[in-house]
Amino acid sequence: MAKKFAKMIVDKEFKIAEIDKRVYGSFIEHLGRAVYEGIYQPDHPSADKDGFRKDVTALVRELNVPIIRYPGGNFVSNYYWEDGVGPAEDRPKRLELAWRSLETNEVGLNEFAKWAGIAGSEVMMAVNLGTRGVGDACNLLEYCNHEAGTRYSELRIKHGYKTPHKIKTWCLGNEMDGPWQLGSKTPAEYGRIAYETAKAMKLIDPDIELVSCGSSSTSMKTFPEWEAVTLEHTYDHVDYVSLHQYFGNQENDTPNFLAKSMETEHFIKTVIATCDYVKAKKRGKKNINLSFDEWNVWYHSNQADNNIMKKEPWQKAPALLEDIYNFEDALLVGLMLITFIKHADRVKMACLAQLVNVIAPIMTETNGPAWKQTIYYPYLHASRYGRGTALQPVLYSTRHDTREYTDVYDVDAVAVYREEAEEVTIFAVNRDLEEGIEFTCDVRSFDGYELIEHIVLASDDLQAVNSAVKQAVQPRKEENTAINDGILTAVLRKASWNVIRLGKKQ
Repeated sequence: MAKKFAKMIVDKEFKIAEIDKRVYGSFIEHLGRAVYEGIYQPDHPSADKDGFRKDVTALVRELNVPIIRYPGGNFVSNYYWEDGVGPAEDRPKRLELAWRSLETNEVGLNEFAKWAGIAGSEVMMAVNLGTRGVGDACNLLEYCNHEAGTRYSELRIKHGYKTPHKIKTWCLGNEMDGPWQLGSKTPAEYGRIAYETAKAMKLIDPDIELVSCGSSSTSMKTFPEWEAVTLEHTYDHVDYVSLHQYFGNQENDTPNFLAKSMETEHFIKTVIATCDYVKAKKRGKKNINLSFDEWNVWYHSNQADNNIMKKEPWQKAPALLEDIYNFEDALLVGLMLITFIKHADRVKMACLAQLVNVIAPIMTETNGPAWKQTIYYPYLHASRYGRGTALQPVLYSTRHDTREYTDVYDVDAVAVYREEAEEVTIFAVNRDLEEGIEFTCDVRSFDGYELIEHIVLASDDLQAVNSAVKQAVQPRKEENTAINDGILTAVLRKASWNVIRLGKKQ
């Protein structure tokens, strides 16, 4: 058998695009313990004066999350935003139908917007186009963004928020192609209501950006016809189309699982092609960019979730979707992040779903600590070091086949150039489960650059998990990486996530 290898060439002149920082966004839905007992727990020892857990906020700030989608998700399709504003003691409790839980409305949009500011994040707000429509979306926008002097802006001021929230990014509903969604629609039905809503919202605030619902997954029978039909209606008024994708290793087939980022690549390319078809058909001049506003690994908790919702409904903050992530999950998260960076010219936003407790990188114990899951680390590294210009990689690697995929690269990699800081970061995943792979990278266009550090996330146990008492999976430094005459050489450990940072000699 030929020896496995990977080599890459990166050049500072071969640019894909500037990476929009919002590609490292996340998501908080009123679901399970994401809000209550997640970011918000007034009786927790770390709670601030508003009831938000400072230990959780600190971990979110460490991730440097630029934007957080809110309040859903499936939740938004039957959400009455008015329930969550005004005096807390006057707020009604409501049966939450998406997740069959009890919504107390203790936390609403004002509290969330305030917390997001403390956490260093912008808000991506979603409007209810399931059980509500154009008028309610306009009222919500007026409440959030209009200065003063109107019914809803004055109501916000009465509620104690004189300064408008100035939320820039708005989602026109959620997964409206899905039969599980309250108020789900055909492509033509959604296209019409999204068009009318977008038109009206931009009359109120022309500076907002709007996200049109895309397909909930590539497995939907209407994909990609959904995008083609809906964008024919919304093209002139929206800026993005959404993509949602979750993966699991239900078959316990790790090589095939780690190849699933190729499906992300296919999803992105197909949606771009469909957007460009609509642009051409309408003789348009603008590109519709992509908002990958739900993505993650999700499968560990499915059966338990179904049992709770069917047999024990109408609880406040039941433990739903609390996947405990293992090491191989972190590898796939890293591979998906690499894929987003490779498409920085069109993927402008992405939201890891979700942020706390619910399929999340951060977990909490109700009266105890907050802690980092395995997937926290590739997300942290990409957010911290993946800002700048995505460079077009020329990548050669030995390949393998899996049950569903052929010609899977043993190593997938990309590079990001931060010109102002004179730094280059290479992100690489070795998919091989048996051996380390020699990796070389030609960086001669970066004259005078030297190695800053090589961070690796690796484990001999693919099923290793973290917990509140033990961080079994965490990054460490790799010592045998070097640059000589503009050629980087490293050995990428078997089944590993790698962050190789270079900087200009001082």
